[in-house]
Amino acid sequence: MADIHQKEIDEISGVETTGHEWDGLKELNNPLPKWWLYVFYACIVWAIGYWVVYPSWPLISGYTQGVLGDSQRADAIASYDKAIADRSHLGDQLVNASFDEILSTPALLEFASANGQAAFGDNCAPCHGSGGTGAAGYPNLQDDSWIWGGTLDDIQTTLLYGIRSGHDEARFAEMPAYGRDELLTKEEIDQVANFVASKVGLEPEAGVDLAAGETVFMDNCAACHGEDLKGIQETGAPSLMSANYLYGKSLDDIKAQVNAPRHGVMPAWVDRLSPATIKSLAVYVHSFGGGQ
Repeated sequence: MADIHQKEIDEISGVETTGHEWDGLKELNNPLPKWWLYVFYACIVWAIGYWVVYPSWPLISGYTQGVLGDSQRADAIASYDKAIADRSHLGDQLVNASFDEILSTPALLEFASANGQAAFGDNCAPCHGSGGTGAAGYPNLQDDSWIWGGTLDDIQTTLLYGIRSGHDEARFAEMPAYGRDELLTKEEIDQVANFVASKVGLEPEAGVDLAAGETVFMDNCAACHGEDLKGIQETGAPSLMSANYLYGKSLDDIKAQVNAPRHGVMPAWVDRLSPATIKSLAVYVHSFGGGQ
């Protein structure tokens, strides 16, 4: 009878087996390296020491505070409060500074640009696009055609009170519905739309009396859009010579706007965003390169 305590040595590796065998595969008795064991034991000791020194074990209504009483949560809150205080300090400077002072002070300009970019992404990008290029019905903030002016002060005023927002100080202009309200006949609408198209580089329809269209324009449109079609900022009338039309720049689009114009609305941010944020937005939007 074989001795059950007799060690078995694997013929290939020369290593002692544990005596376990599965489907012809024998388990070798390879002990872990001593260096690995020492590191493992050191980690156990370190973990025990960590449990004692730092907060670690959850309890029913709290957790063990540890000898040092350290708290990463408290550290994070303190860091957050410091950042808010720093930002508040810069925000106060921003509100009290003129735009010229902001542009000439690197720290304020950097703060305004970063703050404005974040606020733009949260509040303005859904309509104007992340880069301010706009879309149908939403103005392109990168071009030079600004109905209400594109200076820093103009932009800030528009941000504060909006456009047709219902605020008492809101920008407001409304183009009459010449077709829907029967102020002009269909023929006159076709004539004036073709006249405008001929002036802005579009091909007018054959057979339309452009001279009659010019007369209709001068009688009904020039008071707001100007005899040169370049718009009048004081009346909130856009330049018809602009490369971009808010609601599309085709002959059909022009006819539709003369017939029953669409009037977009921009909200007033004066009661939604802080003065520092609105001023930061003005600086950031102006940096797109449009306006004046």
